[in-house]
Amino acid sequence: MKYLVTGAAGFIGFHVTNRLLSAGHQVVGIDNLNDYYDVNLKLARLAQIASPDFTFIKLDLADREGIAALFASQGFERVIHLGAQAGVRYSLDNPLAYADANLIGHLNILEGCRHNNIGHLLYASSSSVYGLNRKMPFSTDDSVDHPVSLYAATKKANELMSHTYSHLYGIPTTGLRFFTVYGPWGRPDMALFKFTKAIVAGEAIDVYNNGQMRRDFTYIDDIAEAIFRLQDVIPQADAQWTVENGSPATSSAPYRVYNIGNSQPVTLMAYIKALEKALGSEAVKNMLPMQPGDVLETSADTQALYQAIGFKPQTSVEEGISRFVGWYKTFYQV
Repeated sequence: MKYLVTGAAGFIGFHVTNRLLSAGHQVVGIDNLNDYYDVNLKLARLAQIASPDFTFIKLDLADREGIAALFASQGFERVIHLGAQAGVRYSLDNPLAYADANLIGHLNILEGCRHNNIGHLLYASSSSVYGLNRKMPFSTDDSVDHPVSLYAATKKANELMSHTYSHLYGIPTTGLRFFTVYGPWGRPDMALFKFTKAIVAGEAIDVYNNGQMRRDFTYIDDIAEAIFRLQDVIPQADAQWTVENGSPATSSAPYRVYNIGNSQPVTLMAYIKALEKALGSEAVKNMLPMQPGDVLETSADTQALYQAIGFKPQTSVEEGISRFVGWYKTFYQV
């Protein structure tokens, strides 16, 4: 089939593109190649995608006419929408970037799907939508009405917008709530990348909340495999569903939301210890208080995911970090 993958030069988009190509699909990838982090890393990812079935187009999600023309000319059958302005902390200082990419951009993708008979839209949500929730593990049956960052609020908005289009126009949509994704070719703004760079350089790392936050770290290959399997699980309308008796993750419309996480949260300090072991070097730690917009713990209930695709992420933190360090040393020649 022919896919559109947005954010194809990004961390998850790059891996998902490769997974689709390995299965014989055609992929058109778009990305605006912005400088939120090192553009050379994005270009290096794209350079790794050596397939005649892959076409890259530089395009901004907020470009309404450009996105409309792309859909009209390409004849996509399915869309995997992973492009977005990422980062919780960046959203505190640059809120308008999130309105453009995550709200306007998402609406442009929905409009493209509406007018071009797209068979299935899968899109990136985030575990950050759980916000002030304290019941663990986080379940897609839970309310997610109390986000604590603008980034999280835009991801919740993406789910609401998608439901509207599923309801009004019958577009099958699947939201993917990712839990702290890490691994080779990862983003430099994320903890593992920043920690590794600092430790290699002999510099101190900033450890928030004294390292006692717990995160459901999820390895990138597990994320890509789950997305690949879910694209064949097309949501169906359910006339029996009601708001009063149904899960918020389902609907009378062809709409579905899943958690994609490892379901084995670890403390930040345990994560750092695994990294120290992989690098063979102890980190100098700069202990800091909790940051605004952060949450204390994340943990994914992935039973619905397993029931849908017979798979759930399971790569251990030790194994995943070891693979990341191997990639980092090779890529940066350290």
